[in-house]
Amino acid sequence: MPSEFLDSHKLERQKRFEFDFPPGSLEGRVILAPGGSGGLGAATVALLASEGAQVVVGYRNNQERAEKLTETLNSRGPGKVLCVQADIAKDPDRKRLVEAAAGLTGEIYGLANFVGDPGRVKLKDLDEAALNDSLTANYAAPLLLARDVGLHMQEKEVSGSIVFLSTMQAVAPFEGSINYGVPKAALTHAALILAKQWGPALRVNVVAPGVNAAGMALQSIESGKYDRFVSEGIVPRFGRPEDVARVVRLLLEPDNYLTGQVITVDGGLTLRRG
Repeated sequence: MPSEFLDSHKLERQKRFEFDFPPGSLEGRVILAPGGSGGLGAATVALLASEGAQVVVGYRNNQERAEKLTETLNSRGPGKVLCVQADIAKDPDRKRLVEAAAGLTGEIYGLANFVGDPGRVKLKDLDEAALNDSLTANYAAPLLLARDVGLHMQEKEVSGSIVFLSTMQAVAPFEGSINYGVPKAALTHAALILAKQWGPALRVNVVAPGVNAAGMALQSIESGKYDRFVSEGIVPRFGRPEDVARVVRLLLEPDNYLTGQVITVDGGLTLRRG
């Protein structure tokens, strides 16, 4: 007896080497991108907007950059970009962000959360206040926003996608990364739990960038701190924001077959270092 879950028409098309790669699959879909005006986020927002998505960019402090990104991308089209000031560590701000996104079409399709703080505090200087600040920025705030968006998706019966931005320091032990890597590791594990708890309608995945010439790592790259990774052949080049944007876009694809995955975008650094 043939499976009731197979599409015989699609099977026949496959025999003729005809496959489904639908263009414009994100057109008109609302995607919330807190931190989307930053180095990695801006590239992703630009890619999503170029495909016709409606992207709500959340920013905390740099209003000028967020508004410049919004103006630039809206002038290019075809998508629409809206920037909203919000500190996702605060419950009223999270609600305002979700309401702004949901107000565009009535429902949110996706979340790509770029918010984080590298928390560069040496172990000998680490105190409870610094640790709590990092836990809030890198774990609690992104998780609580994902909860709010996920509950909205369930209420609206949306089959959508949530993408967390983590770090290579959460998937491999890097010296000096206690205050940043550990909260991001907790966020990564939380994402896997949510993928299991909310699946299959809601897909939850994680992107873990490595040394990237944008955002948090740019200053270190510019100083020459990581030059040896390239000169010694550990990585072929430094990462670019487009590298991360393409992976986030893949995970937001509506007919995606990935969930509960952690994709490390680091050129192989975590494999070959040391």
